Amino acid sequence: MFAVHLLAFHFTKLKEDQIKKVDRYLYHMRLSDDVLLDVMARFQAEMVKGLGKDTNPTATVKMLPTFVRSLPDGSEKGDFLAVDLGGSQFRAHQVKVSDDGKQSSQLESRACRFFCGRGGGLFDYVADCLLDFMETKNLKHKKLPLGFTFSFPCKQTKLEEVRFLLAWTKHFKVRGAQDTDVVSSLRKALQKHKDIDLDVLALVNDTVGTMMTCGYDDQRCEVGLIIGTGTNACYMEEMRHIDLVEGDEGRMCINTEWGAFGDDGALDDLRTEFDRELDLGSLNPGKQLFEKMISSLYLGELVRLILLKMTKEGLLFNGKASTALLTKGKIEMKHVSAMEKYKEGLSNTKEILTELNLFPSEEDCIAVQHVCTIVSFRSANLCAAALAAILTRLRENKKLLRMRTTVGIDGGLYKTHPQYAKRLHKVVRRLVPNCDVRFLLSVSGSGKGAAMVTAVAYRLAAQRKQIDAALAPFLLSLETLREVKNKMRTELEYGLKRETQASATVKMLPTYVCGTPDGTEKGKFLALDLGGTNFRVLLVKIRSGRRRSVQMYNKIFAIPLEIMQGTGEELFDHIVQCIADFLEYMGIKGARLPLGFTFSFPCRQASIDKGTLVGWTKGFKATDCEGEDVVDMLREAIRRRNEFDLDIVAVVNDTVGTMMTCGYEDPNCEIGLIAGTGSNVCYMEDMKNIEIVEGNEGKMCINTEWGGFGDNGCIDNIRTKYDKEVDEGSLNPGKQRYEKMTSGMYLGEIVRQILIDLTKQGLLFRGQISESLRKRGIFETKFLSQIESDRLALLQVRRILQQLGLDSTCEDSIIVKEVCGAVSRRAAQLCGAGLAAIVEKKREDRGVDHLQITVGVDGTLYKLHPHFSRVLRETVKELAPQCDVTFMLSEDGSGKGAALITAVAKRLHNVGQK
Repeated sequence: MFAVHLLAFHFTKLKEDQIKKVDRYLYHMRLSDDVLLDVMARFQAEMVKGLGKDTNPTATVKMLPTFVRSLPDGSEKGDFLAVDLGGSQFRAHQVKVSDDGKQSSQLESRACRFFCGRGGGLFDYVADCLLDFMETKNLKHKKLPLGFTFSFPCKQTKLEEVRFLLAWTKHFKVRGAQDTDVVSSLRKALQKHKDIDLDVLALVNDTVGTMMTCGYDDQRCEVGLIIGTGTNACYMEEMRHIDLVEGDEGRMCINTEWGAFGDDGALDDLRTEFDRELDLGSLNPGKQLFEKMISSLYLGELVRLILLKMTKEGLLFNGKASTALLTKGKIEMKHVSAMEKYKEGLSNTKEILTELNLFPSEEDCIAVQHVCTIVSFRSANLCAAALAAILTRLRENKKLLRMRTTVGIDGGLYKTHPQYAKRLHKVVRRLVPNCDVRFLLSVSGSGKGAAMVTAVAYRLAAQRKQIDAALAPFLLSLETLREVKNKMRTELEYGLKRETQASATVKMLPTYVCGTPDGTEKGKFLALDLGGTNFRVLLVKIRSGRRRSVQMYNKIFAIPLEIMQGTGEELFDHIVQCIADFLEYMGIKGARLPLGFTFSFPCRQASIDKGTLVGWTKGFKATDCEGEDVVDMLREAIRRRNEFDLDIVAVVNDTVGTMMTCGYEDPNCEIGLIAGTGSNVCYMEDMKNIEIVEGNEGKMCINTEWGGFGDNGCIDNIRTKYDKEVDEGSLNPGKQRYEKMTSGMYLGEIVRQILIDLTKQGLLFRGQISESLRKRGIFETKFLSQIESDRLALLQVRRILQQLGLDSTCEDSIIVKEVCGAVSRRAAQLCGAGLAAIVEKKREDRGVDHLQITVGVDGTLYKLHPHFSRVLRETVKELAPQCDVTFMLSEDGSGKGAALITAVAKRLHNVGQK
């Protein structure tokens, strides 16, 4: 027993001594965590360089766009063919993806080891192999989409289009193929076979194929990794960071081609003499230096070079090297893996070395086994450092403190080496402790992945067709917009004529505002502003002369829903309560000040201080108001309170107030536009054209109340099913149809209806309509402005949707943004068509060839939406080319404007009395 223990002790001591000897000899191959973190930082810098348009040409990590923009979502279905060229074998696949989410594949392999013919011959061979496969599977009569896995660096311009092959790797060196379009070459080869009808719909790298295959089983998978004959990684990058491709929406898979990392000398401090010797003896000296330190194609040769030098220095085999040890390629990765096995490793080592005509001692076997461990461990460490860089970039792109993700992985080295996977996982988790990483082994990933990319492309094409069909009615042609302009012009004329005014949808209400500010207005005025869910009371001080100025003091009061939809008496009592609070707050309760009342609802006026409510809009539904004079109702409420008295001079619309405010700054302003919660326009009309008012001299401001345009069905041809759903669910069905297509009150609801429809079709939110999406009004128009912001990344769009209870993917976010864009663009175009009708009318009335005019504008949609104002201006310019229209943003038109109208009315009244 003592002898056994002594023998074991002797063996352990012997093993420790040999390991220390090898460790000292290969000291530079043993990489600490600090070194790996440094490698990680260097690789991150190369990634950024590769993504930049200006820096990409000199980058070693080429970061090639793959034009794969979406991962599988489980809804893919159909039959697909795939061919896979890139390793030691060519493979053909038939992949069936079934409706219930299950997939099965059949695999056929043909040997194609290190093909070294001419380029055309290679693709002819691939086509012949594919034809044989199709005959075997009885597929020649079928027209199936084909995906092509081509595991060499290519410059792609589309998913199915390659500009050229950049370089051969992995011992491939086919003459005449470099700098050619490989997809075109394969297509030509396939076309020679007249009895089959195939076309290549997608070309992908094996790494991308691996990610896509694993992504079908785990939707968190957004990284693909190959560690085999070659090595490479791909991942989903934010489009906004990819300078090499147009557009910044969504994500795209980037094929890093990380094998060339260090080709610029960035890893020279880590490369050993053995790495340099191996490189010099390779087919591509100075290229793919990172790959030559990692992949199975080179690790066996690296071990051979180390053993040879140790032998020459007398450290192994008594200094005697066999012919086999001197021969390149005699030690392969399969030998390294066998020698590193846990239990039988030493016996395998002895057997392999003996086959190489070496006569190893026990010490030699221990040393050789440890050399293999150091070489493979360094490979796993370097691979882990680069992968950690990618995972860190993904996490930072998502702005997460901690990220959960999956890496799809394939390759013989990872799958067959006894310790490689465990080492890689351990080091990655140590380098990126804030990433919870699952490693998912791919099954037939490179081939099946090409089919999955094709399947995803098919799904996206079908979805694109459905989305385009849903949004097509929102795309208005120039001809359609001209029709809208002409119809608006007709309705404007109807509203001005006595015999047609009653039936006109555009009411063309006289405001009895007969002048614009001339700069002589002065005094203190009160202004009330009622037009939405908030009510304002203002004190406005106007100074004239050289120190002309307007000072305002205001207070905002909320109007609860129960008041908005209660009785008229309750509404006006609430307004008077707010006025009383403000007068007390300002200390002016005893003053009888002139007051302008901005009442932003359709009113028929008999004079400047008399306004009969035609009908509520914007969610108001207070009873006993329609058909009543709102000024009288306000006076009655003031009498009921019996605390103060006011001189109500004018009741005005917010649109008129907007025009007057801008007119105070620019005398050329004769049009007011509101594009906010509601939509409306007013303009100065010649009195001779207003048949419903006595007199022919001068001008009067007309409040068009154009929101009712189309209530007679004249624009039904452009109303969509979504517009009709919004209208039917509104408080005033059949009314204000134009406003419901153009104003902020309704745009969010139109978007919600579209999102529900697309979700029902399975195009959004995984086909699940959440409870929040069912709620009317949940999608406010402010969210359109936020989502469409050019500065907003899709990650932030997803956060907005999550706030609304909508759990969206990146693809969902892109679609939602597109829907918002279609709805808001149509709103701006329709608004522009209506405005073009008015400026054209002004030009013709003046009898000029060219009109210069200013439009005063207010409203949150115009002010806050990132594109509305631009599209509106462009549409007006397109439809009214003879009008030079300046748009001037109003500064508080509804408050300041009401005071200015009151001041102008006072001035004109005083002039009349004189």
